[in-house]
Amino acid sequence: MQLYDAMSTLRAVRRLRTDPIPDDVVDRVLQAACWAPTGGNTQPWKVIVATDPDVKAGLQAIYRPEWQRYAAQVLASLDGLPDDHAAPRRRVVRAGDHLANHLDEAPAVLVFCANPAAMAITDANLDRISMVGGGSVYPAVQNAMLACVAEGLGCTLTTLHCLREPEVKALLDIPDSWATVALVPIGYPVGRGHGPITRKGPRVMAARDSFEVPWSDASSRGAKGDAPPVVSER
Repeated sequence: MQLYDAMSTLRAVRRLRTDPIPDDVVDRVLQAACWAPTGGNTQPWKVIVATDPDVKAGLQAIYRPEWQRYAAQVLASLDGLPDDHAAPRRRVVRAGDHLANHLDEAPAVLVFCANPAAMAITDANLDRISMVGGGSVYPAVQNAMLACVAEGLGCTLTTLHCLREPEVKALLDIPDSWATVALVPIGYPVGRGHGPITRKGPRVMAARDSFEVPWSDASSRGAKGDAPPVVSER
């Protein structure tokens, strides 16, 4: 599979079969994560591959109530919206409900964590929320997810478990000084799995030399992804 094909079809897949994933396939996904760049090439992260039924059940017990609270907020926000706007979001909620109710049945759940002490967090002292540290972890998450596409595995990225991080750390024996950053259930998809995504493209998301100057040349090059956005499965 070509890299651009993988990137343009990496939509969230929340309905996963229970079939086990061969170790060599998981090894390739993990190797892809290890190839990701990190600040200072320190690789200040680790991924825990949860496959034990009791561990996965523990993750589900943490995750499901947080998803249910979040989903209720999303559904409440859709009241009164036209159906063509609300229906896609309701479909996403239903898919999320399925994941929350079957997280323990996923063949594997990747739990990414990181050591802030090993990160070059250059924005730590700015008068805003620090963001730079994530740049040494989330490329590994993205690499793993792109590898899942290449391997025919479904996956999705969620962070709701962070709302109850102490419980996650206790369940997985994560050191107190470390943080959790992503939970990625993986497995062979029910149905089609990954597929085309529609998101805002360069004409909206990119600028030339200044924040307010559009990257207007994108339209003349026939850039993809500039159609009106829809709610994807992410």
